[in-house]
Amino acid sequence: MKIIFLGVGEAFDERYPNHSHLVLSEKTAIMLDCGDSAVRQLWKYTKDHSLIDVLYITHRHSDHLFGVPNLLGRMLEEDRKKELTIICSEQLKVDIERLCQHSYFGIDSYGFKVNFVIAKDGESVQFNELKLSFAKTLHTAYNLAIRIDNGRNIVCYSGDGPFDENPEKLYKDADILMHECYMFDERIKGHVAAVDIFEMAKRQNVKCLALAHFKRKFNNETRAKVKEAIPDTGLKIILPEPLEEYIL
Repeated sequence: MKIIFLGVGEAFDERYPNHSHLVLSEKTAIMLDCGDSAVRQLWKYTKDHSLIDVLYITHRHSDHLFGVPNLLGRMLEEDRKKELTIICSEQLKVDIERLCQHSYFGIDSYGFKVNFVIAKDGESVQFNELKLSFAKTLHTAYNLAIRIDNGRNIVCYSGDGPFDENPEKLYKDADILMHECYMFDERIKGHVAAVDIFEMAKRQNVKCLALAHFKRKFNNETRAKVKEAIPDTGLKIILPEPLEEYIL
């Protein structure tokens, strides 16, 4: 599998696009989250408007969701015909349908079929060669982290929010875990500190941590502290830049 880090920023950071990743497997391309600036990153990476098979949305906050109408609208303009599957919670399905109706067109007006698959906490779905599993984090909005398993490699993405035992188990033995990291050691409601991610990753045998979504005002400071701490963690930790790639 290959991961393209489309965006690594939080909601209001003008320097870094919204937190979003593209996961490419043998038969399937999945876009993880879809903030407005993340969509522009996607089109910088590819002009293939039929590349994405699945769009997965973790939660309803704007930096993870509000790019959906723009994504679908551009696909319409480029005459996409291939079906698109959106995987999300039941509430997010309603949110997406309303968002598309208010923005440009209704969900059935894009010239290609949009299929919804409902993600549920503690459950899994199969899409092509991929087993997709979900666990609720402790974010301020209902957020489902995702585990993507093709039988050889495991890719996990937190969306937003601290973890309890359930997302911890979801991340077990991940080849790469893309996790939000708001601050270095300060714990802010709904988000995660780097020091807590380090310990969890050790417990769950995570092979590589890709940290992103740093709080805007402390971005440079937090990145510097993480880099300084890496040698003492015993972990492989990367701080990806937008459009960097990681190959498993």
